[in-house]
Amino acid sequence: MPSTRREFLQISLAGAGCLAGLASSCTNRPARGALRTVQTVLGPIRENQLGVTLPHEHVLVDFIGAAKVSRDRYRADDVFKAALPHLQRIRDLGCQTLAECTSAYIGRDPALLKRLAVAAGLNVLTNTGYYGASKNKFLPEHAFTDSADQLAERWIREAKEGIEGTGIRPGFMKIGVDAGPLSEVHRKLVHAAARAHWATGLTIAAHTGNGVAALEELAVLDREGLKGEAFIWVHAQSESDAKLHARAAERGVWVEFDGIGPNSIDQHLKLVLAMRARGFLNRVLLSHDAGWYHVGEPGGGNFRPFDALFTTFVPALKNAGCSETELRQLLVLNPREVFVIRVRGR
Repeated sequence: MPSTRREFLQISLAGAGCLAGLASSCTNRPARGALRTVQTVLGPIRENQLGVTLPHEHVLVDFIGAAKVSRDRYRADDVFKAALPHLQRIRDLGCQTLAECTSAYIGRDPALLKRLAVAAGLNVLTNTGYYGASKNKFLPEHAFTDSADQLAERWIREAKEGIEGTGIRPGFMKIGVDAGPLSEVHRKLVHAAARAHWATGLTIAAHTGNGVAALEELAVLDREGLKGEAFIWVHAQSESDAKLHARAAERGVWVEFDGIGPNSIDQHLKLVLAMRARGFLNRVLLSHDAGWYHVGEPGGGNFRPFDALFTTFVPALKNAGCSETELRQLLVLNPREVFVIRVRGR
């Protein structure tokens, strides 16, 4: 019998291989000296250090709204103690990188993430951008009056100089829009993100209300001359029409099925297998959208773990016939392509 849960998972995943091995086996390595970089809260790393990656999780959130959000509303030490065991758990299961998707004005705390990255031995990414979903509750006042160029400049500055004086730079952009049709301010957020991408190479992760909104976001990207590979359709599982997932994947979009948990295994398995049948497994991202220390709730509320993908969903994929190569595509190669920095010329 394997002596640890990690060993059991590794053996169940790959037979003679292991989960950690997914990050190094079957590689198509770039030429020597050609490795690209990813920006973490501890600084840039080489792409091949990313390994098994969760592209959408949360450590801390504060849903009080942009007008009242403040770090005075929680003790960072309390959040650290609540979150650390969950990060150590996924590290022990073979995860090497976590993208923390809490946006500015909802509780983003890069200094806390830096502490946790060191303590947990994980690569952790934070973000720049604004979250307009939930009827603009989390947008600062200037988001309504700034132009798209002015918003983009704010995010570019964070990417180049660091966030709020910490020197910690974002590894991606996070925006949010409600269900389509897009409002004027939400359309402006997408324009701003596209323009910031041209200057920074950061991929845009967009909380997206439904397929109508996703297609409208892609139309904005088209007008900005940006390809779908720079865009993550976050919460794509909320759109029931699998044909829209395929249409987005055809355009190079990263289709993210997050929300994986003990009660969603069958639903997410069906989504992934549908994309596999259409030949789009190389455009799929998987994550939990879990956590988190909830500011304002006693003790931070119920912190949902980040482990169901490893303990339940990956074995379900294997039972459905997914190979080690396909698992590596989903857990290592796809996230790697998402988070590498690409500075593009128009």
